[in-house]
Amino acid sequence: MIKLRGVSRTFGKGEERTEAVRGVDLDIEEGEFLTVMGPSGCGKSTLLSIVGMLDGEWKGEYHFFDRAVHELKPKHRLSLNREYVGFIFQQYHLIDSITVYENLEIPLSYRKVPPKERARRVGEILERFELQDKQRSYPGSLSGGVQQLVGVARAVVSQPRILLADEPTGNLHSAQAREIMELFQELHREGTTIMQVTHSDVNAAYGTRTVEMFDGGTLKRL
Repeated sequence: MIKLRGVSRTFGKGEERTEAVRGVDLDIEEGEFLTVMGPSGCGKSTLLSIVGMLDGEWKGEYHFFDRAVHELKPKHRLSLNREYVGFIFQQYHLIDSITVYENLEIPLSYRKVPPKERARRVGEILERFELQDKQRSYPGSLSGGVQQLVGVARAVVSQPRILLADEPTGNLHSAQAREIMELFQELHREGTTIMQVTHSDVNAAYGTRTVEMFDGGTLKRL
């Protein structure tokens, strides 16, 4: 599904230059549940953003199915992202000026899902995450844990082919975290490819393969 070869990402210039990701080679098979672990600052989140086609300032080769992502224009990368990718951000990235319901509806509108089908899917996901009473609320009025749940719901409502998760349970209490990881397992059984970045050995145990990242460039299978 995904093949990275010699992928690097540098921030800054001159003496301030930092190579966050350095010469990474990585294959992700369709239907896999991959976990990337490693110390803070090793480049895990940057790598996830590259895989999710949110960061376009990298060098190397990236193949997504039969598409050479490294050869695509930014607008075509964005189209691939919207069609195939669900992304759970560590810092939520919800839109504060619209309601929870509208935040969940946006990924479906990007995919041109008809209004009646959008309403059905959003209704189902609100019920699945027990967020019905929050649907008219604005993100800024919610606790960090509830915002995290909304972020997860937004990522899965469009039924993406690949789900990318950056510390997906970092702001949840243990029971909520377990429910989210069990949801990931269920999605994985249904065929969704998952790549998560985490410090949690507990979360990693839900996956099918774990690699550890060191200093931006070395991936070691655990």
